[in-house]
Amino acid sequence: MIRTTLPISRAATRLGVCVLALLNASCNGSLFKVKPVSEIPAMPASAASANVGSLSFRAAPLLTDEATQELFESNLQLAGLLPVRLEIAHNSGDAVEIRKLKFRLHDEANTEWKLISAKQAISRILKANGVFAYNPNSRKTFEKEFRAYEFNLKDPVTHAEGKRHGLLIFLSAKKDPVSSPKTLTLTIEGLAQPVSLKLN
Repeated sequence: MIRTTLPISRAATRLGVCVLALLNASCNGSLFKVKPVSEIPAMPASAASANVGSLSFRAAPLLTDEATQELFESNLQLAGLLPVRLEIAHNSGDAVEIRKLKFRLHDEANTEWKLISAKQAISRILKANGVFAYNPNSRKTFEKEFRAYEFNLKDPVTHAEGKRHGLLIFLSAKKDPVSSPKTLTLTIEGLAQPVSLKLN
């Protein structure tokens, strides 16, 4: 009995070692290949815009899987996420605080999408793309590269800065995969008067 089970045990051990080696090799690379922020394409000419005096706003949604794959090598729409590119230009005058601005996104059914942080988005991306076993350092690298795209809402916008770019990330109301949402409207509250941008 010992003679017949010993080869099986050895084979199982070898198989286990091979699996662990493969797993380790696959986990040591980056989770996703993120394009550097400096290489992001220019805001499309068709982007919705509004001028409120000291500030100007432009916004454009990343509606397709191809658009997010190009930047993050991952499917954000599958995770129920809709990134919206935002640009704020400081036209003149003193620095403007934007910490208290509220960004709301609605679709044609007047359903409100939830603005979430990059950290929350990352968790949903990993889950939706079936990434469960990974090297912690690989995740940290992905988080750092992904969060570089997050729009900075903490610091005032100054005339010296000129323009500020970044992504606002919205989660669909039912957390379902995003599929060609229509009549998206981004509303910005907290200014002297609300700003409404029709994104598509």
